[in-house]
Amino acid sequence: MNTTLPVVVIGAGPVGLAAAAHLIERGLTPLVLEAGDAVGAGMSRWAHVRMFSPWAYTVDRAAGAILAKHDWRAPESTELQSSAFPTGGEVVERYLRPLAATPEIVPHLRLAARVVAVTKQWHDRMKNAGRSDAPFVVRYEDATGEHELLARAVIDASGTIDTPNPLGASGIPALGERALRARIVYGVPDVLGAERARYAGKRVLVVGSGHSAFNVLDDLARLAQQAPGMRIVWALRRSSLARVLGGGEHDQLQERGRLGLAVGHWVEQGAMTIATGFRLEGLDNTDAGIVAYDGDIVLPPVDEIITATGFRPDLQLLSELRLDLDAGTQSPRALAPLIDPNLHSCGSVRPHGAEELKHPDAGVYIVGMKSYGRAPTFLLLTGYEQVRSVVAAIAGDWQAARRVELALPETGVCITQLAGEDAAEQSSAKVLVAKTSSCCGGPPKADVSACCVKDERVKATGAAGCGCGGTSKLAAAHAANG
Repeated sequence: MNTTLPVVVIGAGPVGLAAAAHLIERGLTPLVLEAGDAVGAGMSRWAHVRMFSPWAYTVDRAAGAILAKHDWRAPESTELQSSAFPTGGEVVERYLRPLAATPEIVPHLRLAARVVAVTKQWHDRMKNAGRSDAPFVVRYEDATGEHELLARAVIDASGTIDTPNPLGASGIPALGERALRARIVYGVPDVLGAERARYAGKRVLVVGSGHSAFNVLDDLARLAQQAPGMRIVWALRRSSLARVLGGGEHDQLQERGRLGLAVGHWVEQGAMTIATGFRLEGLDNTDAGIVAYDGDIVLPPVDEIITATGFRPDLQLLSELRLDLDAGTQSPRALAPLIDPNLHSCGSVRPHGAEELKHPDAGVYIVGMKSYGRAPTFLLLTGYEQVRSVVAAIAGDWQAARRVELALPETGVCITQLAGEDAAEQSSAKVLVAKTSSCCGGPPKADVSACCVKDERVKATGAAGCGCGGTSKLAAAHAANG
């Protein structure tokens, strides 16, 4: 393959721009194609949401090195800092846009250029002969029409923001969901800001049990204190709230822990009606409002629905390539056991890179949130480590690609037995937080069911396992990414 060809990066979010920075550092030529009109377009859609990662975990090392050449200072070291934990909008405004404006990045960035297909030149998915030597063909669309270019490698960092999961518990839209689309929002609407008028004084159903749902519930509960007449209904598929609200004070990402505690507080205060074990089948538009049902179980009528049931990858643009994906998570097969929520719920995933992300068609990598397929709990630091390793592999430096250069903070709540729920589990938020156990810090525990067995054994030697880093490694990660 012609090594003078560029490496195409799909997406100009934080992970995509980090990939470009690492490529430049390696002396390779990136070409970043972004579907939006500006960098960080996907992140801008949840600009009001505060991140779990502090600024020190938000800036990629190679990207920070480029910015430092132009007298840029990390926001946490300036008087302009509003919080140690930036919102999505602050990351775009104070990090991504300055990075995209540097002379190192500008020549390699094309905005409003949506990639619609990637294949191998003169090779469809079936053809073997000469496949490994064929360059990639990247087709994209912009205001002037369709275009194609050749690439030596492709890094897909396009994310999953455009493909939210539906309300239906069976993986497809619930009955009536499409017809009621105008009254359903997918993701995290700005309840306390731009969307305030839509929800103030209304009856709102929130579906989901992850951190996006927590953000929505916290905002709605705050709004309800100011706007009388509101009613919040929270529906989740878990049979109890235990193992849902997170690690609280044990969480090494403090904002993530705080969010779980905040929702626990609202639960205790009776700020919302909770329907556990609810697997939404359909929606009926009645005179009293929208009614959600699960068999014979019917929820109170509402005016609006917010769906926070996660996202899934859009793999259509890579459909002519040979990918090795896990049947369940739709993530790279080697990565799946590390992130599959059916196997564990550890908030941190062992750092991984090119080895776990490679595919039968060498040179194509899915990174960032999209690499997790349908699995949740992705952290920016994970994406930055991914692209560091992937770029090293593309450059032919497999020694660096296989080297782990990151220790991740973890949730403080790691569970490996998820097949059933304990009938004795309580719904009180105080009980929930008290019952969770941390797998970070301190001596190895005798009860290894709280985290993976391997982690306990490794920590017994004083090392880190399953992403549970010691203080020194966390400090090193903080310094490397600050």
